Amino acid sequence: MSKSKERCLILSACPVSGAMRRYCRPGDWVIACDAGYRNLAPLGLSADLLVGDFDSAPQPQEGQAIVLPHVKDDTDTQYAARWALEQGCREAVILGALGGQRLDHTMASLSTGLYLAKQGVQVLLADERTEVRYLLAGQSLELERGDWGYFSLFPLEGPAHGLTVKGAYYELEDSSLTPDFPLGVSNEFVSDKVFLSLREGSLGVFLVKAD
Repeated sequence: MSKSKERCLILSACPVSGAMRRYCRPGDWVIACDAGYRNLAPLGLSADLLVGDFDSAPQPQEGQAIVLPHVKDDTDTQYAARWALEQGCREAVILGALGGQRLDHTMASLSTGLYLAKQGVQVLLADERTEVRYLLAGQSLELERGDWGYFSLFPLEGPAHGLTVKGAYYELEDSSLTPDFPLGVSNEFVSDKVFLSLREGSLGVFLVKAD
């Protein structure tokens, strides 16, 4: 099967298990970022491109690689995201970018996802228990309950206004969220689908499995 760069799978360095194969599709353009190449094996994948300064793992000797300088503005994942966008990526799944021992790296990954979303890319970040999507001004989003226990909404660039939430335990109508008060945390489904819309600002939408 020939591959298109319109849907990219970006692998960062936090370890993933084989269960995360559910996010992979045949034909995905696979980019491994630095030590993210270690996630290829559990996912049964090979990389179409390796990107990184390889400060956290030795550079593999096989496959096409873009070797970055150690001193740079981009994180390895951000560089991969920008490269994918320049190649025509319209959908990106980022694995291995949440959790781990570095909270600051997780924050950087969330920023990278926001960057892609603001460029019109459909973005999903995921780990074993969480999915992260983005809701921008003028957009709507439908969430399916599935096996999720909770969903949380966090404003990303200052206050978010005109938020409507339907089908949840805590419904909202034309409401506002601010970064200094976590009003949007730990909402619950009361129907099979939740509907979100936003007039101004941007939100991170977190789907979380119940304990």
